[in-house]
This record gives sequence, structure tokens and C-alpha cells, in this order.
Amino acid sequence: MNKGQHRGPEARPRVIGGERGWWFLGPGGIARLKPNHLTPERELRPQAERALRERGLFAPPAYRSYSLTVLTSTNCNLGCAYCFQNTEQDATGGSRPPRIASSRLTSGTIGAILEFTRSRQAEAGLDGLVLMLFGGEPLLNPRACVELLERAGGLGLRWASMTSNGTLMTVPLARRLADLGLRDVQVTFDGDRPDHDRIRVRRTGGGTFDDVVAAMAAMTAATPIRCGIRVNVSHHNHEGIDALVERLGRDLDPSRCSLYFARVGDVGVGYGNDLAFSDDMAARFIRWQRRALDLGFTVPRPRAHTPCQACSYRDGRYGAVVNADGTLSSCWETAGKPEWRVGTVRDGYLPPDRTAGRWISCEESYRYDDDLSELARFHDSVDAALLDYLSATGRLGSGAA
Repeated sequence: MNKGQHRGPEARPRVIGGERGWWFLGPGGIARLKPNHLTPERELRPQAERALRERGLFAPPAYRSYSLTVLTSTNCNLGCAYCFQNTEQDATGGSRPPRIASSRLTSGTIGAILEFTRSRQAEAGLDGLVLMLFGGEPLLNPRACVELLERAGGLGLRWASMTSNGTLMTVPLARRLADLGLRDVQVTFDGDRPDHDRIRVRRTGGGTFDDVVAAMAAMTAATPIRCGIRVNVSHHNHEGIDALVERLGRDLDPSRCSLYFARVGDVGVGYGNDLAFSDDMAARFIRWQRRALDLGFTVPRPRAHTPCQACSYRDGRYGAVVNADGTLSSCWETAGKPEWRVGTVRDGYLPPDRTAGRWISCEESYRYDDDLSELARFHDSVDAALLDYLSATGRLGSGAA
């Protein structure tokens, strides 16, 4: 296998029905299908599949960079009830749910992480690095964020991202991080201001909406860093999301932001979301996405079922998730949880017979207790409507026509 030509678990194409026919979502791109391209069972006819393969739509891009996620701190200054790093709900009903053990990234552990990464890059024949700064809240340890980015440059850093709650970002820090290669920061909103400030609360008490908006507006105005906005959807906040989209369109620069809507559920910490995957809820998602596009936000395009570069490979061949103490997990959702450890950066991954029950993928972690057929139907409906709208408004591009 040539350098950069890496294959593992197969990406699974999707065929979904839109207003004027069918859409094919492959690992190599998107195409509109005609009715005669499919059998009555919605399977591709051989001639149609051959044509799509010739266009490269079945071929995923080759991996050229190692995917590394590092938790710089497992602590967080917020006390969100649904967080997968909580160990249970706050028994007092407040904003201080117990969390995973506290750990903070140090210079020594950064060195061990980068040596581990260099070795893994060489084994996989990869000459680049894609880095995600994660937490807890990564900016509770800004010095480690800066040092990790500085030292990662020697491993061919091509892109760096951060998942943050946004409350601790300042313009001087953003400029420093941007200079070192940080290109986007993902933040989360839980509905419009009133709902968000009830749900996404500081552990010391008090809402965060205005602080996050102000920090993201200042960051995108002062640096090249883009803002990726995740909007959590639940029965607690869905009525206010139309107003949220309008407010973000006024208070942020939509051309510098993407907007993504996701139903949040219980990951085993006792958080309840009564919102069903109904036709009404699909219509809401579709409306939010179309309004976001019209305001100038980027809305991520639907895609095929694509393997995660880190957790979909049981030997961690092309990516790793590292806790602040240097322990390895298969997925960011299990990082910092001792029962899910699959190795350390100093000793490498444990043998497969010891990780078999601990290796979980991010796709599995987001299934919650939902009916998978209902979940798939919901996503297919929303995704087809998005593709229809992108096509009708000239945003999809000629390659998918």
C-alpha cells in the first residue's frame, strides 16, 4: 500500500429520497439519482453503481494526517446536566454534578504524547497531523494549549481545532493560538438566551449566553479562527431555537461561522430528553437549517456513514484520543474514565484481548437508547431536505448536480 493510501472499515454510502428524486451520498461525494438508477428495494442498479464508481464517489479520500485529540484539562467551569463527563446528576439539583477525575496536561506528558504520535505517524506512513484540543474545558489550561500547539508544529501540523464552552476565550489568547495554527473553535448553545442560561450554567452559578456570544464575536473579528456552533436540541429548549438563529445572525458574523443542530440525549448520567424523532421535529430542523443558510451561516453537508479516523480502527492506527494524564481511550466520549482505558502514550495500546470490551466508537456513543430505525428515518428526512435546498438555491455546486 502506497504512502497515504490507507483503507480500513468501509464507509457506507447512503441513498435518501428528496423532493425531486433520490440522493446518493458516498464517501467520495454526492450525486442526484434518477428513478431508473434504483431497484424497487432502493438498491443501486449495476450500471448506476458502475457510473458512480467511475466518478470516484465510492472512494474515500486517503488519510495523510494522523488524527490526535488531547484533553488539556478534565475540569470544567460549567455544570451542564447532560455532560458525558459527569458521573451522575447533582443530588442537590444545582449546577455542580460530580465529574470524572481531575487531571491537567503537563510539559512532560506533552513530550510523551508527541513521541507516541511521531511513532504512530511513522508506522502508518503519515506525514501530517490534525490536532483537536479538548477537555473538560481546554482553556482552563491555556498554557498547555499553547505549548502543545508550539511543539506539534514539528510533526507537520496541518490543522488544529478546539472544542470549548467559549467563556474563557480572550482576544490576546485567540491571536496567540491562531498564530500557532488553531483554525476553528466549536462552541455549544442550548437554545436562545433564557433557555441557554438555565441549562448551560457555571458551576458557581449564573448563565453564560452573553459571554459566549461576545467572546466568539471578538475572536472571529480579531483572528482567522472560525466558529463552529453546535445547537443542542431538547424538550427543554426547542421552542426558542428559531429566536436563537435570528439572534446569532445579528450578533455574530455568519460568514465566519457554521451552525449545526443536534438532539442531545442521555449518555448514562440520568439526563432526560423527551423530544421524539417526529415529523414535526424534522420540520423544525429543516426550517432552522434553511434560515441559517439564508442568514449566511455554513450548514455542514450530509455525508455517507464514514469511519472515524481514531475510534473506528481497533488498533488506533490512524488516530488517538489522549487524556491529560497520558492514558489512551478509543473515543473522546470515554476519555478520563479508568474503566475505558485502552493503553498509555508511554507504553502504547493494550493487547486486543484486553481492549475488546473497552473499545467504543463515537457513532455508538451517540445512539443513546433511541430506536435506530426512527433515528435513521429522521436523519434521512432532514438531510434530504438540506440537499434539496442547497441544490435549489445554487449552493450545492455542479459536482453534485
